[in-house]
Amino acid sequence: MPPETFESLGRDLLHWITRHLDSADTRPVAAPVAPGDIHRRFPASPPEHGQSLAELPRELDDLVVPGLTGWQSPNWFAYFPCNHSYPSILGELLSAGLGVQGMLWATSPACTELESLMLDWSLEAFGLPDRFRTMPRDPNGPPCAGGGVVQDTASSATFCALLAARDRATDGAAGRDGVAACPPLVAYTSEQAHSSVEKACTMSGIGRANLRLVPSDPDTFAMDVDALAAMMAADAAAGRLPFFVCATCGTTSSGAVDPTARIVDVAREHGAWVHLDGAMFGVAAICPEFRWTLDGADGCDSICVNPHKWMFTNFDCDLFWVADRRALTRAMGVMPEYLRNAPTESGQVIDYRDWQVPLGRRFRALKLWLVYRHYGLEGIRQAFREHVAMAQEFADMIDADDDWTRVAPSPLSLVCIRHRDGDERTKRILDAINASGEAMLSHTKLHDEYVIRVSIGATRTRHEHVQRLFEILRSRG
Repeated sequence: MPPETFESLGRDLLHWITRHLDSADTRPVAAPVAPGDIHRRFPASPPEHGQSLAELPRELDDLVVPGLTGWQSPNWFAYFPCNHSYPSILGELLSAGLGVQGMLWATSPACTELESLMLDWSLEAFGLPDRFRTMPRDPNGPPCAGGGVVQDTASSATFCALLAARDRATDGAAGRDGVAACPPLVAYTSEQAHSSVEKACTMSGIGRANLRLVPSDPDTFAMDVDALAAMMAADAAAGRLPFFVCATCGTTSSGAVDPTARIVDVAREHGAWVHLDGAMFGVAAICPEFRWTLDGADGCDSICVNPHKWMFTNFDCDLFWVADRRALTRAMGVMPEYLRNAPTESGQVIDYRDWQVPLGRRFRALKLWLVYRHYGLEGIRQAFREHVAMAQEFADMIDADDDWTRVAPSPLSLVCIRHRDGDERTKRILDAINASGEAMLSHTKLHDEYVIRVSIGATRTRHEHVQRLFEILRSRG
């Protein structure tokens, strides 16, 4: 493709993206298609000869857009925000345009060092302690013991934390000789925690049978720390090794925040690694008044938060910190001959391939850098405060309504509700709203009751969209 053609197509596509996003409110949030509809719109076989891309914007409108679910719609209230923003899109464009492979410091120093800096910027932004810093404040000072890395998702962060914990608990024997050669290892998390913890136990060889799901408080849905203490003590007395506890800042179903500081105290009695999964609400700590969400993080062994949920940084971008980078790199690192190089051998650089599952890695730090530069910390705080205020107003409207009730605390931007007539009515209303395309909602079960989750935090959501959602709920109810 000639450069001038690329530039012309690029201008057309940027214009198309802007138009598509700015008109999101005019399209149904749920894709009005049946399984197979999109597949049938495309040719059954690839073209034998190259074709012009001049009609790509029109083809996108005709072929792709009808099958898109409106994650960037202002009427998106399902699951969680999966936000992006124009500066973040520009960062992703730069990453694709530069096309670097950042597996080693030597394969692109800027990719590694900007990422290290963004993790330290974020550490400061969220009020986390220096024990997780990646680069020393004094360039002439000793190297940091901890550090951070951009993972793709919190699921990967949890998996890496579990492997590091397994390595520390077995002094490397699990990775070298296999889990079967080690004492029976047991992991713990709340019954409300994300399914990625169970998946990590499956993939790591720990096994689902060795994951204890700790009961939650019936009112707050946060982990019951007394129950955790009893379970860990019972396992230790039976000759098993409690080695890993995952606390959650913003559980998937209800947005509950576990009492991490108390969890750390219990886990330390057994030498267990504590990982704080802050994928949902960890970024809220950028606001001083919401810094309580990360209370206890200073005592954890690892932490993750997701800018690609609420913080206007497009997927994928999970920030993962460890207090002891050696535990992580020993668990994840290998050194084949074809990757050996002088900077690595010097010990003066970070090779992020040893901090994650894949070898290869993209230049994800660019989009986070541009988000920070465009918004500034205060701009992000202002947006978060507006979302929380909208959620609190919505919660008040629900509380004042005769037909709807809240079923969980709503301190931030997630409101869990159900119709007073019960499960069938609640489900029927949710299905009808989603099918209409007016808004998108998702559900869960709390106390074995069908519950609608209203997640408020999409980049383009404003007060009028939340008000309209409440009116739709009332009309359907």
